[in-house]
Amino acid sequence: MNSTSPRPWQSITIVLIVIGILALALGGYLTPITRAVLTPITPVQSWLSTRFQAFQTVFTAPNDTALIQQRNAELEAEIARLQTQIIELQQQVTEVEILTSLLDFAKAQPENDYEAAAVIGQDPSPFLKYIIINKGSDDGLRRGMPVVSEQGLVGRIAAVTANAANVQLITDPAAVVNVRIQPAEVDATLQGSITSEITLDLIPQDAEIQPGDLILTSGLGGNYPANILVGQIASVRQQATALFQTASVQPVVDFERIEIVLIIVNFQPIDISPLIPEPTPVP
Repeated sequence: MNSTSPRPWQSITIVLIVIGILALALGGYLTPITRAVLTPITPVQSWLSTRFQAFQTVFTAPNDTALIQQRNAELEAEIARLQTQIIELQQQVTEVEILTSLLDFAKAQPENDYEAAAVIGQDPSPFLKYIIINKGSDDGLRRGMPVVSEQGLVGRIAAVTANAANVQLITDPAAVVNVRIQPAEVDATLQGSITSEITLDLIPQDAEIQPGDLILTSGLGGNYPANILVGQIASVRQQATALFQTASVQPVVDFERIEIVLIIVNFQPIDISPLIPEPTPVP
């Protein structure tokens, strides 16, 4: 009996077949067969891949949406924080610029002593033009002291408490300032109004004034020091039958945006009202 097993021959045959297939594949002889076999399978594989991605998206979308929303919230919070910092920096820059201008103004008039104060409010009445500052009698402020900004004349203190003061603006209807027009060297009276417009009165008819002329305090009357800038003439009104000319004034101070002011603390206003004769009543 022959006990020799055919398995070695089968193994050798399989190896030879595999080697032959590899040789044919490397030689490119099986490419048409491979293409023919894979062409029908490729659409099926693409369809299965698309369905798997859609299936995966359905289950992962809620988590992705939550992460996106969380990230958006974080970014919005960061933007809000940065915007707040920008506003704070802008305010600091503005305050530094104002303080620098006030310092330059004080240096330009070294004969005066100043006390700086911040504006903390405005009079709510539409008929009164007042601001409220955060310095008062405890800081040496007294009624009648002139108030200026880095631009020019603001007004004068009308009332004082321990820690605050009311400042009457030159735009107030009851405010009267004796001024001098440059370069004409002509004295006039500046008057406020309910509408905050400022006008010049009592200008001599023969005075040669024109728009753009500067207006400074004259020092007459004892209410303000001399040579504080008030504004410029905007327009001139002259009537042949009138005794005086009048003019509208463009103030140099922006009264809607006053933040910090200087009070001239060494100026002592003089009350000359008892020396002014009362007008004779008309019979």
